[in-house]
Amino acid sequence: MEDDAPVIYGLEFQARALTAQTAETDAIRFLVGTQSLRFDNQIHIIDFDDENNIINKNVLLHQAGEIWNIGASPADKAVLTTCYNKTSDSRVVSCAAVWRMPSDWETGSHESPDDSAHNPQTLELLCNLDDSTHGNAACVLWEPMGDGKRVISLADNHALLWDLQESSTKATVSSTATLEGKGQLKFTSGKWSPHHNCSQLATANDTAIRGWDLRTMSQMYCIENAHGQLVRDLDFNPNRQYYLASCGDDCKVKFWDVRNVQEPVKTLEEHSHWVWSVRYNHSHDQLVLTASSDSRLILSNMVSISSEPFGHLVDDDDLSEGEDNNHDDKSKEPLKDSVVSTYEEHEDSVYAAEWSSADPWLFASLSYDGRLVINRVPRALKYRILL
Repeated sequence: MEDDAPVIYGLEFQARALTAQTAETDAIRFLVGTQSLRFDNQIHIIDFDDENNIINKNVLLHQAGEIWNIGASPADKAVLTTCYNKTSDSRVVSCAAVWRMPSDWETGSHESPDDSAHNPQTLELLCNLDDSTHGNAACVLWEPMGDGKRVISLADNHALLWDLQESSTKATVSSTATLEGKGQLKFTSGKWSPHHNCSQLATANDTAIRGWDLRTMSQMYCIENAHGQLVRDLDFNPNRQYYLASCGDDCKVKFWDVRNVQEPVKTLEEHSHWVWSVRYNHSHDQLVLTASSDSRLILSNMVSISSEPFGHLVDDDDLSEGEDNNHDDKSKEPLKDSVVSTYEEHEDSVYAAEWSSADPWLFASLSYDGRLVINRVPRALKYRILL
């Protein structure tokens, strides 16, 4: 029985890294990386059984260090990347690596769930994405919808495009881009666009957002003061190729058309503290999740700037010919944007929110105290969108 009630899971470790298992489109599965200074860090594989509304978990050891970022291969369910901190010569350095889950991680653990927690298996290191000349890794991005052979790492002021070879056991840098300018420039986050044959990248550093052409590794656009304070996260609209969402420490979420970056198309001001994560729904791009240090997760219905502003699919050309439309026809008026739901199940900063790659109506959020919450889009809205 489908139910709108949240399902909550406690990791017993602090955590801030969350991803859906992108290549898994049948099971509802999320991966969480822990941040513990005292114990070996772990990847928790969270399976949600939506028929019985319960969570099954498996644990894998990530002994390399505390996990700041996690990404799942779009092509191989068993492969993932992490960015993690390790101490070397009494200095903390941030590294990135590609890992494989042991082939038998699923066996036996559901029958006796305590087993995997007591004797967890260890992730297998495939290769390091470390290039000591290029500083500390902030995040790793997989090529969207790709074959799992290309990743980008952002490290200090460098964007490195890597080719993964020999079943991901070898990584070579194929090209690089560098942030130029005064002061200590540092990438905080980035997003690889699924459009334009995956040839574009957006990055955030300080209050700026930049677009890059990956074929030439040159800058395409720059939004200098996109936010009043640090930009935390970015996401591309999966259905409208020029639309980009951003969020930051000014408590705002902004939506941009990168063809005209003077002003945002829309700004949301629903959060009361830093906004850490913004995510478009993969299928219904009017649904946008935002997660914040105000301990709240907000689901917004941004229908006016979606690919279905009138409740049905339109392309960008139709929208620009708006002057010829007959204004008497009520069905031609865009639907109104609204906050669908504010979720209050967290008691600590919510650092990440992700949509399931198997069920478009389901999403997970993660707060720093290790609480993972699984929620669904309210049924009334789901049927309004579908019918």
